This record gives sequence, C-alpha cells and structure tokens, in this order.
Amino acid sequence: MYWTLELASYLEDAPWPATKDELIDFSMRTGAPLEVVENLQQLEDDGELYETIEDIWPDYPSKEDFFFNEDEY
Repeated sequence: MYWTLELASYLEDAPWPATKDELIDFSMRTGAPLEVVENLQQLEDDGELYETIEDIWPDYPSKEDFFFNEDEY
C-alpha cells in the first residue's frame, strides 16, 4: 500500500468518519483511481471508524507542513 498526495486528495471530501467499506464505496462512486480503491482494500477491517485521512496515512501533510504565510495572499 502506498499513498501520494494526489491519491489522498481523492479522499478529502469523504464522509468522515467512515468505515473501510464506506470509503471504498465513496472512492468508486466519485471515480477515484484504482490505486485508491486498492489501498483502501488493504486496510485492516476491524469495524472501526476512520476519523480522518491521518488515520489511514499518518504521514499525510497538514497545513502546518507547508511554509507559506497566508496573510500575504
């Protein structure tokens, strides 16, 4: 399983919190690439809800990871 920013971006509008099956269904309905569905299928299915993309990909960059000053724009 591998994630990139591009692949993870397909889950930004997912209905969080969500189960594994709900995320797979959302990805298929929204036309996400096959890699996103395959990555989600590889998740452990213990019935827990995933609260955010960080629960799936802990290294997902947050706004604090980018070095720009929003006040300048």
